[in-house]
Amino acid sequence: MAPRMEDIMRLCCEISAHDQIKVAVKNSTKGAAVAGGTAFVGGLLGGPPGIAVGGAIGGLLGSWLTSGQFKPLPQILMELPPAQQNKLCDDVVAVLGSLTWTDAAQLIALVMGNATLQQQVTAALLSYITKELRAEVRYQD
Repeated sequence: MAPRMEDIMRLCCEISAHDQIKVAVKNSTKGAAVAGGTAFVGGLLGGPPGIAVGGAIGGLLGSWLTSGQFKPLPQILMELPPAQQNKLCDDVVAVLGSLTWTDAAQLIALVMGNATLQQQVTAALLSYITKELRAEVRYQD
């Protein structure tokens, strides 16, 4: 991994760990499908009240299916293939603009010390996670 890309990946991990962000990549669609499917079956069996009951039961079942499936975002980021890491780094570099740094520690200090820049990097990171990985994001309770 190139030093510049490694610095940016460490920055993303630091920000996501600081904000205690967790994501569910694979099972969020399964939970939504279960909720929708049980609402549909409830509607077939009980009409409009069945939709409400089926949706409620499906929502609980879908939530149960995806509980525990959330992983800390730093873990997800470090498991990304190189091509996806490059795309994320490109998105973050666009936010950083002409900012210069010598190593990851300095980059992290510069970004964490500037609330506006930290918010912009966090927004770029979350945008990447939701759009590119189609992941469900959750902040630690």
